[in-house]
Amino acid sequence: MTAIRAIVTDIEGTTSSISFVKDVLFPYARKRLPAFIETHADQAEVQHWLHEAAKEAGLIEASRQEVIELLVRWIDEDRKSTALKALQGMIWKEGYEAGEYRAHVYPEVASRLHAWRGEGLHLYVYSSGSVPAQKLLFRYSESGDLTPVFAGYFDTETGPKRETISYQRIVEAIGERPEHVLFLSDIVEELDAAKAAGLQTGWLVRAPLTVPAQPTHPAYTTFDAIQP
Repeated sequence: MTAIRAIVTDIEGTTSSISFVKDVLFPYARKRLPAFIETHADQAEVQHWLHEAAKEAGLIEASRQEVIELLVRWIDEDRKSTALKALQGMIWKEGYEAGEYRAHVYPEVASRLHAWRGEGLHLYVYSSGSVPAQKLLFRYSESGDLTPVFAGYFDTETGPKRETISYQRIVEAIGERPEHVLFLSDIVEELDAAKAAGLQTGWLVRAPLTVPAQPTHPAYTTFDAIQP
């Protein structure tokens, strides 16, 4: 096995439970999105992402209410929209800062991230959530502020997670050869794309799921089982 110099990790189902995002963050943003847009619509960043959402939907002229309804529908569909993720991140920021919730991380994740960093590995995040939302999740985690262990973050502005070119862009951005980078995810299609780009891969199969008899990628039930 080629020496690993950097690890890029997914979040949902990998460092953190899918249920935290689905059952806490998504409902929180869905409930507050209409009022948030109404009260922040004069902010340039909010205007930008509302425009991007309308453009993505092919709406040439749309009222604010139509865009709000569009975004709520996208939340229900779990659409991987960069504009939606950016707006959700702004809403989640208010919730984190108000102490409404703390982000779930699996029990061994914090200690393993610190250990890898202590061994000289460079750690990165690649998630469909926006970079600001990623930073918030790790800053306000149940295990404390984990942001110091990470050297960088990537989201769908880099590219879709199931496309090989996205991983090519990441390894170029971090300045490593792909064979020295390990990508961790719970989604096989993402791992397939990373492998096609030359990265090493690790498939997180968290309980209650079980590792298949013939996994298509090296499979682990916890970060502690990974020996980069």
